Amino acid sequence: MHTDGSPIEILRRLWADAGGASDTLDGLRLDLRGPLYPSVMRIEEMATITTAATGLGAAQFAQLRGMAQQQVSVDSRHAQAAFSSERYQRLDGESVNDESRLQAYYETKDGHWVQLHTGFAHHRAGHLQLLKCDADADSTQVAAAISQWRAQQLEDAMAERMLPGVKMRSREQWSASSQGQAVAQLPLLEITKIGDAPPLAIESGDRPLSGVRVLDMTKVIAGPVCGRTLTEHGAQVMRVHAPRLPFLRQLVIDTGRGKRSCHLDLSNSDDKACFAELLRGAHVMTQGYRPGALAAHGFAPQQVAALRPGIVNLSLCAWSHQGPWAQRRGFDSLVQMASGIADAGAQAVNQLALAPLPCQALDHATGYLAAFGVLMALAHQQRHGGSWHVRVSLAQSSEWLHRLGRVDTLAVKAPGVGDLHDLMDDAQTPFGRTTFIKPVAQLAATPGYWATGSVPLGHDQAVWLAP
Repeated sequence: MHTDGSPIEILRRLWADAGGASDTLDGLRLDLRGPLYPSVMRIEEMATITTAATGLGAAQFAQLRGMAQQQVSVDSRHAQAAFSSERYQRLDGESVNDESRLQAYYETKDGHWVQLHTGFAHHRAGHLQLLKCDADADSTQVAAAISQWRAQQLEDAMAERMLPGVKMRSREQWSASSQGQAVAQLPLLEITKIGDAPPLAIESGDRPLSGVRVLDMTKVIAGPVCGRTLTEHGAQVMRVHAPRLPFLRQLVIDTGRGKRSCHLDLSNSDDKACFAELLRGAHVMTQGYRPGALAAHGFAPQQVAALRPGIVNLSLCAWSHQGPWAQRRGFDSLVQMASGIADAGAQAVNQLALAPLPCQALDHATGYLAAFGVLMALAHQQRHGGSWHVRVSLAQSSEWLHRLGRVDTLAVKAPGVGDLHDLMDDAQTPFGRTTFIKPVAQLAATPGYWATGSVPLGHDQAVWLAP
């Protein structure tokens, strides 16, 4: 996708490439307020374009259902704040933080830098075992162990053990790598018809996605942001979580607004049958596992389309479905390290180490792009029938961010939560009183909102609610 031109011009091309109706753009309004964060990357443009795309997708779908055409407005300050929603949320007035003390950047024997991702206990344990450190090792001990490794040797060893970690690369080094070249050939997102089916029936309602049922098999930030965005426009989203899998409480709270949640483990035959029954009643299924992971349980996109003809299936991953890294585990910060973003920041501030983005921009952008892709595929499904497959990845979003070009906003001071009170709302939940960033895209006739607060994983029965 071409990334030259103003944000509204880039958004218009993104909209056209996804098959959007031209008249939906007539009421589009973008208010560019200036950068909110210190960075060398165009976070303001990325946040504004991706959140606005979801608003346009919801407005178009509302029109397809007989609702009036409406204006879609996005304030770039609000959009950028939403890219740090997990940072700004509060629980009973206090910050919520699950970060691991070992999740840091370490210098290697040959003077390069690597990052370990240790947000989950089993990843932390795996890294410590690889490094021959004690189970209770601190960052000083880990740094000493890593100083005995060469960066590429350590990255290869982590990949062999399916541990999330990478060495830092420049933009040029990433572009020359096999994985960088594979990602560069991909579009920002893909929306593909994968089967024949009539348009699915959707119960009527007064919101753009009333009656739309979404089976959410995602985790961490990007995929759950997609589901949260769909709930703000009225979709019934059921987040499915296997009790044996780890999770981060702060992200469950932040991305769970409007959702229901059930416990199902696809390795259990009864749970697998229950999941298949949910699937037969869904209009959308979103999944954020590595390519092929759900196929082992019989739920590859084509298998899902056979079980539920007409479904929209979203596949989201870190490194994309192409290239030698497709099966690797990855997270936002790791993609920043590998694809040249952290190095670009370091060069700008003349540091020998690195300077990553001031927010999880790849995660949030990919989540909003995923929601946009789902909304566009739903529109195609209602117009033309068929089963549809949407694909996005953090690496593709990183490629797009690079192509947007550089900017120097390093002198900007990131706002504190007190500076954003006009963008915040609150709700009572089973966790306590949560304070959070409100929905970004403003639809004039059907404003987005979350009908319920976040609930703990496994809070609900694995059944769809009647309309």
